[in-house]
Amino acid sequence: MNNIHPFSIRIFVANGDPDGLRIIERSNWNGKAMVFPRTLLPEIKKREEFGRTGVYLLLGPREDGEGELIYIGEGDPVRPRLENHFSKKDFWNRGVFFVTGQEGALNKAHVQYLEARLIELAQTAKRLPLDNLNHPKRPTLNEADQADMEVFLGHILQILPLLGISAFEKPGMSKTVRKSHLFLNSKGVNAEGFESTGGFVVCKGSQAVLESVPSMKTHVRGMYDIRKKLIESGVLQKEDTCFRFSQDYSFSSPSTAAAVVMGRSANGRIEWKDNNGRTLKAIQESLAEQK
Repeated sequence: MNNIHPFSIRIFVANGDPDGLRIIERSNWNGKAMVFPRTLLPEIKKREEFGRTGVYLLLGPREDGEGELIYIGEGDPVRPRLENHFSKKDFWNRGVFFVTGQEGALNKAHVQYLEARLIELAQTAKRLPLDNLNHPKRPTLNEADQADMEVFLGHILQILPLLGISAFEKPGMSKTVRKSHLFLNSKGVNAEGFESTGGFVVCKGSQAVLESVPSMKTHVRGMYDIRKKLIESGVLQKEDTCFRFSQDYSFSSPSTAAAVVMGRSANGRIEWKDNNGRTLKAIQESLAEQK
């Protein structure tokens, strides 16, 4: 699942609206993703894909306005489950489900396995809170079926970032080449990180200050909210004199990573330095000048 190989994606915009129903297929895979806004469900639910067995995700804003919420489910077929959520579940505004191009290729146990694995991955990554009240266990599959579902899951995880869904991404899931590690030493805390294709990763064991400065909440509220979320989710765990990262965690930028560590607004390109004291900014400028 973690091997990286080049692949191509085909996106079919079914009704001509780029924000409408999109059907996504991957090279050398019999699966497909159906991506749609909630408002279109009554119009498109009669398509044959909705009558197949699959696993689905529902996404929408949290009630407190701090980012998105995600619900993970399975259906045999998916249509009645989505219809039920359309009438009874308020938060979501977009959905995506995965089925196969060949009817009957997935059965109930298969999608229960995929549902359980996706919930496990979302809980581990701690990128988005789950709306699921129950966390099902994996059903028992024979060795061959389990291997097939892990391959299917791997393709799902490759497609989701292309849809802007990062709930399952955890540093190390992909074989991203790590560049030289960088360090941040400030206010009595020490942190280590590196650039990756997905952003800036702060390494497990890094420290963060216990208290953020008062102005962080008003001047850089987005970064303040991210720090608060990481404390609530347990990514940042409290110790005597600091917080400590309980896992590798990927941020959108080195500045966001530095702000969370330091508890204040920060320019990550200046704060993160290599073993020789060179700033990330200086390193990037040097690389840009290379021919």
